[in-house]
Amino acid sequence: MDTRGLLTLREGTIIEHEIEIKRSRFIATLARTNTPQEARTIINDVRSTHPAARHVCSAYLIHEQGQSPHQHSSDDGEPAGTAGNPMLEVLRNNDVWNVCAVVTRYFGGILLGTGGLVRAYSSAVSEALIRAPRARLKDMQVYETHLPLGEAGRIEAEIRSLGAHVMNVTWGNDVTLQAAICEPQKQALFECVARVTQGQSAFQLVTTTLVEVDEISASS
Repeated sequence: MDTRGLLTLREGTIIEHEIEIKRSRFIATLARTNTPQEARTIINDVRSTHPAARHVCSAYLIHEQGQSPHQHSSDDGEPAGTAGNPMLEVLRNNDVWNVCAVVTRYFGGILLGTGGLVRAYSSAVSEALIRAPRARLKDMQVYETHLPLGEAGRIEAEIRSLGAHVMNVTWGNDVTLQAAICEPQKQALFECVARVTQGQSAFQLVTTTLVEVDEISASS
């Protein structure tokens, strides 16, 4: 993964876009899916929604931490290589990950030929991608600190203003705060906590995880 992170769709994104070619309807569904299991759920949901469709073709590219990339394509009865793989190539060419693409076809009675099918399935996914909100996934270190109750709110606000992603806040006798931090932010954040708490609190590394960030921020 490069320093910009993985390009993806925003968490929770599910969009539909339909095109019509020679009376055949091609309905593209794009969804943010972080695991193959989530992708298969989307594929099955689309199939259940369109029981009368002639074909429900699919493709996905998924990156999970610590694992080899997952990829999948299915022509679902269309001539081999005319649907699933062209859809997968659109995802590859746009370098988008953790995305599942499903294209549902209602046959219009006119054969499109292999070239026509490739263009139709590719176009359905390409046009849907143009309309999809983008984000990036970045590897970030997650740090934890314990804060005094009276200062926690102010420190959390300062941490957020410095660009950290607050992952979790737990209130008890004190406040346990976890934040995902990019390397350039670390020193300023550490100094902020030490200054406000007069050295009583400090960040401790917990783990490294993928964090969704704004695409512009990720590329800066």
